[in-house]
Amino acid sequence: MQLDATDRRILGILQKEGRLSNAELSERVNLSPSACHRRVGRLEAEGYILGYVALLDARRMNRPTTVFVEITLSGQADEVLEAFERAVKLVPDVLECHLMAGSADYLLKVVAQDTDDFARIHRQYLARLPGVAQMHSSFALRTVRQTTAIPV
Repeated sequence: MQLDATDRRILGILQKEGRLSNAELSERVNLSPSACHRRVGRLEAEGYILGYVALLDARRMNRPTTVFVEITLSGQADEVLEAFERAVKLVPDVLECHLMAGSADYLLKVVAQDTDDFARIHRQYLARLPGVAQMHSSFALRTVRQTTAIPV
């Protein structure tokens, strides 16, 4: 399916205001409520919209510390990668894990209460991940820009 300008407007608005009612959304994109509802349903069915979430404030949730962890594995065999990926999915403090091209094999985004809490996460989880040869952690000092909105 090709996205038209109205689909893109719908996606752009929903990325920023996911709790908008169908009536409000239809007004904003100049469609009838029923036509808007059908379009949103189609965008969901075709996988453009994966789901709806509430974005939480990390500070209010007592997880103000963001740490980016670069991980290099001991090998590149499929079984090494698969074992690592299965295990990292079970670490509750890891928000993102990306297979990388470059010097590190994986880049993790981890949230923690503070440096002591990150030390606990490191001991309890990260140091036990299978196949890890090297790990390098960088603490974010300040978040300059953060969004979940993909350009449409």
